[in-house]
Order: sequence, then structure tokens, then C-alpha cells
Amino acid sequence: MNVKIEDSWKKRLAGEFEKPYFANLVQMVRQEYSQYRCYPPGPLIFNAFNLCPFDKVKVVIIGQDPYHEPGQAMGLSFSVPDGVPMPPSLINIFKEIEMDLGKPMPASGNLTRWAEQGVMLLNATLTVRAHLAGSHQRRGWETFTDAAIKALSDGREHLVFILWGGYARSKAALIDQTRHLVVQSVHPSPLSANRGGWFGNHHFSQANAYLQAHGQQPIDW
Repeated sequence: MNVKIEDSWKKRLAGEFEKPYFANLVQMVRQEYSQYRCYPPGPLIFNAFNLCPFDKVKVVIIGQDPYHEPGQAMGLSFSVPDGVPMPPSLINIFKEIEMDLGKPMPASGNLTRWAEQGVMLLNATLTVRAHLAGSHQRRGWETFTDAAIKALSDGREHLVFILWGGYARSKAALIDQTRHLVVQSVHPSPLSANRGGWFGNHHFSQANAYLQAHGQQPIDW
């Protein structure tokens, strides 16, 4: 199957594109997008992969589901386009960066600049029907994104995997923790973050320290 995705990922995940589940997934996505309003826009479904070639990845931040309200989803976990109000989780992410690294809250929640530095902002499910959170879960996307996480774990060394919340933390089993740094905490959503365990996790400074210790440029968060 000819999937429009960045070339290095196309090679790494070629086996997935030929499996029956992926054909079923493509059929489901085409049907949903033809019948309903879905997010992100079609050309941005693989945005996390297209902005972050396999050998350029330094950090992986795993989300669960794209935003499901108009104008928010852009194919990068937690990110919203310029001019779109920041969702509460993203505000808490920037508050932690400010506490951790002293960087002031930015004007935009567009995280493309992170992706271009090697931060793969990967949602486990890459599409969603408008206003229906989780509507495309358990339809095949998780099998595909799990394969991507496993490919990074097995094919690279000294990456940082950042897992926030129970769902993302369940992905730790896919990652070889003798080769990579895995950091985990509660989710940055207000419901979780305000109970404790989010603020003060220092994941951003930890990630940069690990990258520098292995001869890589730190991320400008």
C-alpha cells in the first residue's frame, strides 16, 4: 500500500502497511472522513512522522487522541496551531517548563518548533471524529503507533521517552529501558496535575541532561 509518509518512516514501517489490519484501518479512516467531520485534516494525519524523520528523533512524547474540536488538531500530540487558545493540558506543560527551565509562557501553543528539533509528538490514535473523544480508538491505530514506538526502541539508542498519564505509561512495556531514558508522571490535565505529581517533575531538564550526556544538542523547549 502506498502511504504518504516521510521516506525513512515508510521504510521502517513498510511491513505494517501490508498487514490486513492496516488495510482495514485505511478503509475506516476514508469512510469516516467522507461521512463526518474528522480531525486532523487529512494531510496532517502523519504530521508527527513527517516533521521528525526516524534518525532525527531525540525525544518521544506520547499522547492518546487528537483534539476533537474545530481548529485544534494538527497531527502533533498536545499541540495547537498558532492563534488557537491553548488547552488546559498544554498550559500546564508550559507552566512546568517555566518552573523547570525558567522559560516564560509562549504566545502560541504550536509545537512544530519542538518537532523540528527531534521531538516526536505522537498520539496513539491519529484521527478522531469531531466532538467525539476516543471515537477512532481500538480501530487499528494503536497497533500502528505501537510498531513505531517499538521501531524507535529497537533501532535507535539514547532516546528520551516521556510518558504522561496511565495510558502513555502503559507504553513503557514497548521500550528497552537499558537503551533509552523513560520518564513518567501523571497527565498534565488539570484533573490529574492538580492532585500532585505533575508540577516539579523536571522532565524537560532531565531530557536535556540525558541528551547532552550522550553528545546530543538539548531541546530548546
